[in-house]
Amino acid sequence: MRRENTAVVFLAGIVLLTALAGCNKGASVSSSSSSDSGAGEKAYAEISVEVFDRGTGVDATQNNWTDWIQKNLLEDENIKITFVSVPRNDEIPALNNLMAAGNAPDICFTYNTELINNFRDLGGLYDMAPRVEALMPDLKAFLGPDPMLEGQSLIYRNQDKTTKKMYYFPARRIFQGRYGTFIRKDWLDKLGLPLPSTMQEFYDALTAFKNQDPGGVGKEKVIPYVSSKNIVIRAANLVESFIDRDLSDKDRWINTVADRSFLLPGYKEGVRMLNKMYNEGLLFRDFPLHATDTIIDDLARSGVVGAWSGNYDAPYRGNPSILQDCQTNMPGAEIVPVDPFTDSSGKVTKYSYDAAGMYIFIPAASKYPEAAMRYLNWMAKYDNRIFLQIGPEGVTHELVNGIPKAIAVPTGSLWTQFGPQNIDYVIISNGLELDTPEKTVLGLANSYTVDPQLIILADQVAMKNARPMPVIPVTLTAAGPYVKTLQDKGDVLMAEAITCPPQQFDRVWDAGMADWLASGGQAILDERKAKYIE
Repeated sequence: MRRENTAVVFLAGIVLLTALAGCNKGASVSSSSSSDSGAGEKAYAEISVEVFDRGTGVDATQNNWTDWIQKNLLEDENIKITFVSVPRNDEIPALNNLMAAGNAPDICFTYNTELINNFRDLGGLYDMAPRVEALMPDLKAFLGPDPMLEGQSLIYRNQDKTTKKMYYFPARRIFQGRYGTFIRKDWLDKLGLPLPSTMQEFYDALTAFKNQDPGGVGKEKVIPYVSSKNIVIRAANLVESFIDRDLSDKDRWINTVADRSFLLPGYKEGVRMLNKMYNEGLLFRDFPLHATDTIIDDLARSGVVGAWSGNYDAPYRGNPSILQDCQTNMPGAEIVPVDPFTDSSGKVTKYSYDAAGMYIFIPAASKYPEAAMRYLNWMAKYDNRIFLQIGPEGVTHELVNGIPKAIAVPTGSLWTQFGPQNIDYVIISNGLELDTPEKTVLGLANSYTVDPQLIILADQVAMKNARPMPVIPVTLTAAGPYVKTLQDKGDVLMAEAITCPPQQFDRVWDAGMADWLASGGQAILDERKAKYIE
């Protein structure tokens, strides 16, 4: 390493439009400032960058990682940097408020493309296209070619094909595993049950957990399957396994509205399955009351949960991880990934992510947009990126046969990482990439504080028979005003449909879907139909 260690509620469109237009007007004066090159009153540019607050107990805006970035960025690029904390679970309303007030950081990111498109349509984003080649050559090289769009660079994934403007670009996702399901293998062993490999076996295992309490936690405490209010995401693999496997990519793309699969044939039957599980006491009864996944984590750590679904590596993240805490509370606990959600043909299929990870943008209000672009390029340089992902040797990692392996740091340490491989700082890379594919796989596995084989297995399970959603290179505008409303209404619909008596399910679901379409879903669907290209 060349360095030495140095320690939404959606706002009304007219209000947001007025605010962003005002910000854009100011940016048109300041964006050409020569401060990026050392002229003006200051000899340096000054930028701010969004960072997620994940509730780690360590200040995400001031710690050893931010100190390292601040020192070396000023030394290398003559840029001063500060960090602005945004709560992970409320990022959409937080970004809306910051953008509307003209106070958004110079670099922002989100996974929600509809949110960015709304900012774009309201004139609130900076066009990076004219300066990409000059200011971000290292970043362009790191992101590489777009595997979904032949002949195109990934950095230009979201460039408008007509105007050639580029208001945001994706991070590069090194590993494309999406969601996974995890089960208490020690409970299965006590019951003499195999790891479930079909939907029926999974259902039977949950029923046995409920009736027989293999963990000895008390029958009234056992939660066979747990989720939060975010069940549309957390139970995605289960519900989506009911979707018609022969559905064309065209139909999948057109009918995926506001990042929801509600309109795909078969999805309703997947929700019906959750309704059955809920009414039989197999699904956590209070899931609609918990807006974040904290409840899932806490219950799983306590040892009362038999199975749950989430990010493909969910039980193994963190220091200590859910698995490690569960083992402390319940010695002998084993939490392993399973792949049981068979479709109508008896096969397991699922979605994966594609190479595009989170999306990064610069608000039009930024005074130093070119400095922001230079910072993103600075991060793409190998030494900078790798240090921020693995940290100092002997402190946050050790080398095992030349491959970095994570070292557990004390609770509250200023070297605490924010997300896997420090994703909240290394925003250009969803995952750790070393200098060879073989090292990259081992580096991923070693970047957790649990048995590396669990990570390798979790990745293999998440990617088995998985495919990404097709990418259609068109500019969409209809979703912006509706997406938050649709996602919120979707959460309510899922909760009502899952918790209602079975005999009321069809009425609740059909009425909810009619309202969902009338609330903007139909407008988005119509645009996607009109703009689809082969």
